[in-house]
Amino acid sequence: MTKTLKVDNLEVAVYEEPITMGKAAADFVQKKLTEAIASKGSANLILATGASQFKFLEALKERDIDWQKITVFHLDEYKDISDTHPASFRKYLKDRILDDVKPKKVYLLNGNAEDIETELNQYSEALKKHPIDIACIGIGENGHIAFNDPDVADFNDPKLVKLVTLDEACRNQQLGEGWFPSFDDVPKQALTLTITAILNCKSISCVVPDERKAQAVHNTLYHEINTECPATILRRHDDTKLFLDKASATKI
Repeated sequence: MTKTLKVDNLEVAVYEEPITMGKAAADFVQKKLTEAIASKGSANLILATGASQFKFLEALKERDIDWQKITVFHLDEYKDISDTHPASFRKYLKDRILDDVKPKKVYLLNGNAEDIETELNQYSEALKKHPIDIACIGIGENGHIAFNDPDVADFNDPKLVKLVTLDEACRNQQLGEGWFPSFDDVPKQALTLTITAILNCKSISCVVPDERKAQAVHNTLYHEINTECPATILRRHDDTKLFLDKASATKI
């Protein structure tokens, strides 16, 4: 680790490269899950997706965690995408961790549900019944957390899950990461946990590698706390740790 700092409530740790960053984040998440299981016999976890989470999820699978006592949720899913689509976040999580660790229970947002409103309501009810011990999230190039882009982000959102329209910067990021063959193929809408749902989590692990995220990281730490950069709200959470690699920390 090369650097640590604290901005408001937000703890920040910078590592030499993504592998050590991912391992450190996995250690942090393992500790929170183990504490929850010791305290109440079970734990509730939110997992993120995207290229930023690769090294973290690889490391998390290697940790000694009692997955049979853990209920897993995820942050978001594209609307009208099946769980067999290469860009599906449900598929991403099944392929990269869930099929291997086999948690006690998994709740996955169904982006191609026939009745989206019912899907949102049912997912919200499940979240209410399973208060989250730790959420694993990232930050988008436009500063979003989950799919709460600046235009739709609400720090006092009355909902826990909602349908949103993705902005151009967000869609370009999905294209740039290689999930879709063209910009027109990137969905225009997604189901997402709201900022309210994320802030309700007891602890948050935020993993953000890569130089293309450097400006978003800078804005998260130094921009005024508002929805122009939704991730700034993490500075007000009681227990959030931001994990960076040297590339994503070049502007701090």
